[in-house]
Amino acid sequence: MNCCQQKGSSMKKILLTIDGSNASLDAARFLVRLGFRQAVEIDVVTVIFEPPSQKGFLVDGWSKGWLKRKRDQATRTFEEVQAIFRDSDAELCHLIRNGHPGETIVKLANELQPDLVVVGAKGHSAVARILLGSTSDYVATHVLSSVLVVRPNEGSGRRRHLRVAIGCEPSPPAEMAFEEFTQLGWSIDNDVQVVSVTDRSSVDDSSVDEAAKEYLERIKDRLVEDSRSARARVIHSDHIGDGLVDYIESNQVDLIVVGETSRGGFERLLLGSTTRFVLRHAPSSVLIARGQSMDDVQTEQMVHQTAST
Repeated sequence: MNCCQQKGSSMKKILLTIDGSNASLDAARFLVRLGFRQAVEIDVVTVIFEPPSQKGFLVDGWSKGWLKRKRDQATRTFEEVQAIFRDSDAELCHLIRNGHPGETIVKLANELQPDLVVVGAKGHSAVARILLGSTSDYVATHVLSSVLVVRPNEGSGRRRHLRVAIGCEPSPPAEMAFEEFTQLGWSIDNDVQVVSVTDRSSVDDSSVDEAAKEYLERIKDRLVEDSRSARARVIHSDHIGDGLVDYIESNQVDLIVVGETSRGGFERLLLGSTTRFVLRHAPSSVLIARGQSMDDVQTEQMVHQTAST
């Protein structure tokens, strides 16, 4: 099977990371449930990590057997992913790379320039909310493409349709999040909610509330072809991130879509405060929409290369 790198193809391109863990397979299953209205190309990447402490014994003949076992395991996992996508209109291919998982995935994503990178997160413990040093956090922070971090959610498996919330406000990042959702062509079977967070003090200012409601209604009307049901909701909170997370928890949202502005230099290392807060604290899966043009991506790559030299 040839890998999905056809130039000029109009098909959406996705980079799905797998490592054999339940989290990565859950990411594949979640992607299938989101569904697509058109065929997609999915590069499934497995990174074989050689810990520094293992470098010594990997120089002898035994290392070949160790690497072969790892590659065989990766192939078996890919076969599981193929079975997950069996009834979908997706073209899959498998890429195996050696190296640091996070760095290798980011490098590959910047080379292939997919429309979306998908990575699974391993749970959401209290410690994880404070320090997210995982591969999924590294990828979400450093990759140039939009990224979907899939977090385990038992409730979503019991529901017929996934519940998707899109954080909306009259700003470029929020518009980007909305456009990202529509352009990726998700299945219309999902329940979509457009949500705007206004300052709690605006409860007494009807003009602010009305303006937010009018904006959300316009956004909702644009979702006619993208969701079987769409709702709009204005919520009040002193902190946008807190408001979104509380809404996700109380409404059992399966996926939150948030936008992020184009990054450069130091900003690449630190996501915007609201985006980062949602990624750290949301119990749902998170799609960070970057919506960068190819010129933006190439500029980011040049900045990154310059910073590395």
